[in-house]
Amino acid sequence: MEEERENLSIKDWAEEDRPREKMLRLGSAALSDAELIAILIGSGTRKETAVGLARRVLRSVNNNLNALGKLSIADLTAGFKGIGEAKAVRVCAALELGRRRGAAEADPRAAVRSSHDASLLFQARLRDLPHEELWVALLNPAHRVVRVARISQGGVNNTLADIRLILKAAIDALASGIILCHNHPSGNLQPSRHDDQLTERVQKAAKLMDIALLDHIILADNRYYSYMDEGRLP
Repeated sequence: MEEERENLSIKDWAEEDRPREKMLRLGSAALSDAELIAILIGSGTRKETAVGLARRVLRSVNNNLNALGKLSIADLTAGFKGIGEAKAVRVCAALELGRRRGAAEADPRAAVRSSHDASLLFQARLRDLPHEELWVALLNPAHRVVRVARISQGGVNNTLADIRLILKAAIDALASGIILCHNHPSGNLQPSRHDDQLTERVQKAAKLMDIALLDHIILADNRYYSYMDEGRLP
């Protein structure tokens, strides 16, 4: 029965099964991930409904929305028959809005009291990126965040870090403490030798300016590694 329905146009489905009508009647929370994506896609192909196409996209990432968020417009258009540029743009735009909402929910004015607090500042910004980025949070003496800034963007395995840019951002903000953060798109949470060297160099340079390196966070998917929690920031 499910296969028969997937070969029908959505307008030929029973009204209670159409995602747009279902959302109007029951609200967005009642829809499955595939149904929500189908609304973004808008239409399927002559052989597949929008919901069927959305299910196929989700299966390609093991039904993992975080993995879906890492797909680019090119990935969607090249990998799935029935998804052209316009549909891919709509899907990617919706995922970007979700990331930005997550970033907005992490109140930058709140005091940072733990590595978990620090990770929340960066999770929405870095979680789905296919490349590495290095960011810094600038804190006042009360450990409240003055500003969060991106320092550099790199490739899949590393990013260049100019310590002068990190210190300039801290000095411009009159920060008394800084928290570094970068992501590992590979999913490997363990710091590399380059990460260790960066942490040591930034800590020494910041100390000369009477600025404390409070932590260095590494993000991988929904997990994080904290140099402070691991006792690696003397």
